[in-house]
Amino acid sequence: MNLSHSILLVDDEENVLSSLKRILIDDNVRVVTSSSPLEAIQLVKSQKISVVISDNMMPEMKGIDLLEKIKLISPDTTRIMMTAYADLTTAIDAINRGEVYRFITKPWDNQEFRDITSEAIARYVLISSLRHADETTILSLAQTIELKDPYTRGHCERVAHYALLLSEHLGLSDEKQKLIKYGSYIHDCGKIGVPESVLNCRGKLTDEQMEIVKNHSRWGADLARTANLPDTVISIILYHHERYDGNGYPYGIKGDEIPLEAKIVNIADMFDALTSDRPYRDRLSRGDAIDIILECRETALDPRIVDAFIKIISEAQNG
Repeated sequence: MNLSHSILLVDDEENVLSSLKRILIDDNVRVVTSSSPLEAIQLVKSQKISVVISDNMMPEMKGIDLLEKIKLISPDTTRIMMTAYADLTTAIDAINRGEVYRFITKPWDNQEFRDITSEAIARYVLISSLRHADETTILSLAQTIELKDPYTRGHCERVAHYALLLSEHLGLSDEKQKLIKYGSYIHDCGKIGVPESVLNCRGKLTDEQMEIVKNHSRWGADLARTANLPDTVISIILYHHERYDGNGYPYGIKGDEIPLEAKIVNIADMFDALTSDRPYRDRLSRGDAIDIILECRETALDPRIVDAFIKIISEAQNG
């Protein structure tokens, strides 16, 4: 963090604002506070705010309504809602609608508060960088995200390699291939919002942890959309975990409802994951990985894409 980033805290209780400000005192950021949602709107209009953290239940305006207005005024600003446990349904709905990035429950954990704030600033930086990014910048950003998970180092470049081989085989245009390469680089950019403890978990994830992981495609697509990236790139990020049989996420769409570019990155992503070491298992041989992909034909994967992918992988191996 650095002082070029401003965090706006909004709560109608002054003692809460004081407590939250104290947590961030050593984090080298500029902290602005407001007990009025109407004043907070003016602050966002008049200065650059990287992150807004707002209480939900306030007299002048609910936090969710405030954050919705801030989204229109300053779309790059990362929005976080603080809420009591009793109001979790509202918070989760706000995340699903793209109004907020994360929520923090009251009473809060100080370290968790600092971690979420740090991730929120990283998201702001990512959006700002992507808005005017070239290929080198996009790849560099993807590699930075991979640092959260040492097991995925080099993953985005390998996925792009396989996806481009498949795209060329399918006869896609040069422009489409370029966008598929960009989408491959940042297909997991939403993982910037997933805690490292979840990403690097060696055992089976709990249902709650799995829901956090499943949100990464939606978070990433929202990030790319905010940065005005092309629709092809957004589709890859949003739909690369959908399945041909409709049992994927985040929307459970199936068959031809899934964009071609997402199907291409999906199979490239799966193949690289199978042939790479992960916290929960060692890498598989290329042959075993191909066998699993063939087993997923017509369930997780589009048969036409599977047939084309097996062909290009076999040609690359024999070549």
